Amino acid sequence: MISLLIVDDHPVVRDGLRGMFSADPRFEVLGEAGDGEEAIAAGVKLRPDVILMDLRMPRIDGVTAIEELAKRGVTSRILVLTTYDTDSDVLPAIQAGATGYLLKDAPRDELFRAVEAAAEGKAMLSPSVATRLMGQMRQPASGPLSQRELEVLELIAQGTTNREAAKRLFISEATVKTHLLHVYAKLGVNDRAAAVATAFSQGYLTPRG
Repeated sequence: MISLLIVDDHPVVRDGLRGMFSADPRFEVLGEAGDGEEAIAAGVKLRPDVILMDLRMPRIDGVTAIEELAKRGVTSRILVLTTYDTDSDVLPAIQAGATGYLLKDAPRDELFRAVEAAAEGKAMLSPSVATRLMGQMRQPASGPLSQRELEVLELIAQGTTNREAAKRLFISEATVKTHLLHVYAKLGVNDRAAAVATAFSQGYLTPRG
């Protein structure tokens, strides 16, 4: 039997998922959470096999919750279950440590298979998400830095950590990491110091004073 924690800010969605999984003898629902903060507390306490995690929630978002659970030593597999499949949602969630990524319009049998796969540590991605990730891998990194990438790079040049940069920009730490990876690829470097040095030499950054 696979134990579950259901995380979603909509009570109707939680009720539907609980009813669906509780009716199947392969699964046991240990608890629910209505936002990322509750998810962290419940994950630490319950230690389920799999956490079904929504992404866009009040107080603490899903990506930040995934990162925090990992920092607290929670080894539960995390299966993202959300409505959104944009790059800004998918990439940070996967990089934060999500085992799988499924959309809420997935059929019940597909959701069950995804939970079973996640429990075994196997990746399970909805077709649209898999296509998006493959597109990211195949797309050559080129072109100028975006405004957000420049903002992240400027903070890094000031000596801030990823976490500090995330707080200043009101984004998750995983999103900062994603922007940095894009910066590294575009500038042809492998670390923060080289990114800053190259950005100065290419005129993306200018010395202060």
